[in-house]
Amino acid sequence: MKAQRVVWPSRAKVDIETFELPPIGDDEVRVATACTLISPGTERAFLLGLPNAQGRYPSRPGYSNIGTVIEVGKSVTNCQVGERVASTQGHTSHFITSPNRLLKVASTDVPAEEAVFFNLGAIALQGIRKARIELGEATLILGQGLIGLLAMQLAKLCGAVPLIAADLTDSRLEISKSMGADCTLNPEDANFSEQLSHVTNGDGPAVVIEATGHPDAISTALDVAGPGARLVLLASTRGETPKVNFYRDVHKKGLILYGAHNSIRPRQESSPNFWTLEDDSLLLLTLIAAKRFNVAPLISHRVLGEEAPKAYQLLMEWNPGLLGVVLQWNNSHTP
Repeated sequence: MKAQRVVWPSRAKVDIETFELPPIGDDEVRVATACTLISPGTERAFLLGLPNAQGRYPSRPGYSNIGTVIEVGKSVTNCQVGERVASTQGHTSHFITSPNRLLKVASTDVPAEEAVFFNLGAIALQGIRKARIELGEATLILGQGLIGLLAMQLAKLCGAVPLIAADLTDSRLEISKSMGADCTLNPEDANFSEQLSHVTNGDGPAVVIEATGHPDAISTALDVAGPGARLVLLASTRGETPKVNFYRDVHKKGLILYGAHNSIRPRQESSPNFWTLEDDSLLLLTLIAAKRFNVAPLISHRVLGEEAPKAYQLLMEWNPGLLGVVLQWNNSHTP
């Protein structure tokens, strides 16, 4: 059968490729995609070949996919036609895989365009887990792009008080406030440090989540973190941070730094604050279904899969209004 997928043939170029899917094997399933979610920071970095993200081309992007099983191999016993599934497949209309690589979306009430946030939510969650937030700890989320807004909600679920959101874009801070931030601050304000000190009773935040990926934000995070604070580098930093005084900014303050790249996970078995991707993803699907994790306001754009180049053009321009970009496949124009 014919299928379509997003491909990056070269740097900063996006195409839609038509390809042939072969017959499935006895132990495989075929899935028709309902929607996929663009990971804005990561995909933009690799599409443009930014620092620490040198892309290889051609490349087929994406890793958040919700679809429906439309065919099963004769040896498959753990998956049925009609089941809705989540996977880390890319931006493609159809795909073939092992049923063991699929997660079943238990609730039929969750719109596909909300369920598709399971993977980015899980990425944010592994960073929040590393922070080990205790009930009542002042927590600062630096950056209110998509990953920062997801992390903010998860920090709130952990009991962060006060929960402080910081971003350079006022429209994003408005979203933060509507989604539960106790305080919103703009680091470009002249009195940013004073405001942060005031809201934390002079102690500074006990936890700082760096969710911008901008090298300069590391300096800000180190500067404002309170004594003994935990600093989690959630976003992948695209470039080098110059002139860090580790004595002043880390050693003397007793800071604890955590690198939180999503690849640093156990593959088989979860342990406290260190869960597998599968377990975190299943939890996110549960939280979304229970309406304890609100992703609907984070959808800024819905684009037909075959028109994906338009979405990536917005992404390359780094439009501040761009957050969650859902690509719709197989006439799935409604949730």
